[in-house]
Amino acid sequence: MSWRSWSAVELGAVIAVGGSLLAVTIPAFFRNLSASKLSEPIEGLDRMVTSALAYAETHPQEISFPPPAPLTPAQVPRGIRALDPPEAWEHLTWKSLDFHFEEPHAFAFQFESAFDTTTGVMHFVARSHGDLDGDGALSTFEVRGQRLPGQPPRILPGMYVDREVE
Repeated sequence: MSWRSWSAVELGAVIAVGGSLLAVTIPAFFRNLSASKLSEPIEGLDRMVTSALAYAETHPQEISFPPPAPLTPAQVPRGIRALDPPEAWEHLTWKSLDFHFEEPHAFAFQFESAFDTTTGVMHFVARSHGDLDGDGALSTFEVRGQRLPGQPPRILPGMYVDREVE
């Protein structure tokens, strides 16, 4: 089999086609990589909120959401995925919401709830904080919900996001 050298036009065409493919695939790769980093807080909040609403459905009294739970883990992992010690998710609220991580994760989660005695409205905030690049600046994701007197619990529209990919 004999090899021949490529002409300048053929070589230019190969470089142009290869460059075009790279120009299309590299930005798509980084968009997908960024989106995969954001799946943890969004899926975690979805699990937490779904459980909070289910909990409220089974507790029809005025104070119908679980009590607040502290930021867990207490320190937001800085630029790494951390594995929690077994007791990290032992708080009563995390158990009530059946919320925990068994695998390494990059975000810390918190649940806040309060009852407004003047209006009779029960509120909750499900929150996640992450520091994906380890610089100390946190990204925050938040979902809110409430239960009005005599009504079923509901999620309030929208998700608060601060420094999505910090």
